[in-house]
Amino acid sequence: MRKKVAIITGSGRGIGKEVALAFARKKYQVIVAEIDTTLGKQTIDEINEMGEAAVFVKTDVSKVDEIEAMVEHVVAEYKRIDVLINNAGISEFCDVFELDETQWDKVINTNLKSVFFASRAVARVMKNTGGSIVNMASTRAVMSESGGEAYAASKGGILAVTHALAASLGSYRITVNAVLPGWIETGKYERLKEHHHKQHFSGRVGKPDDIARACLFLASKENDFITGTHLVVDGGMTRKMIYK
Repeated sequence: MRKKVAIITGSGRGIGKEVALAFARKKYQVIVAEIDTTLGKQTIDEINEMGEAAVFVKTDVSKVDEIEAMVEHVVAEYKRIDVLINNAGISEFCDVFELDETQWDKVINTNLKSVFFASRAVARVMKNTGGSIVNMASTRAVMSESGGEAYAASKGGILAVTHALAASLGSYRITVNAVLPGWIETGKYERLKEHHHKQHFSGRVGKPDDIARACLFLASKENDFITGTHLVVDGGMTRKMIYK
């Protein structure tokens, strides 16, 4: 049997990279769809060192033509797509009175528009065999700090497009879900202070592999009764009452 194929966008670093590594460990043929060539190839090298298969496809997800070209390349090479993880995104915060149209469009196009067009592109392939789509939202979809209007809008939009796509694609046996990461430390975890950890119900700050396991869970065929919903992975922070 041919290997299952998983596309992970924005998988050159941080959460996306760990997701790519996790799917490689599960013997998927991993497609690293990443705008940064150097980072993308580093992920490929790590997967190859594990003895697993992965390829890099340079992709700017803010451009629909590049998304569609990436999907066409994958289909031509592997004849199937089983999983799409829409992870690519940017986080830009700006004073509400300074946010301009260019900045707004950059965030929305990268974080939100890409989710719809990548999902539709892979669904054209998945509709014959079924599949799983997992969209990377954020707890910023449901809570905010100042200056995050564009980012919050993009992540909130992901929640909405997730259940809309689940409704449209369900008859093709395609599940569509979202993950909402909280504080996931992608830098030097050992540099975190005790109070950073203790503010979480879980007693610790999150790690990229916490999100990778959530993606594997939602992408599993065994969990095909789960669709159109979202999974918050934040150590309990969105449920914490805070008074000053």
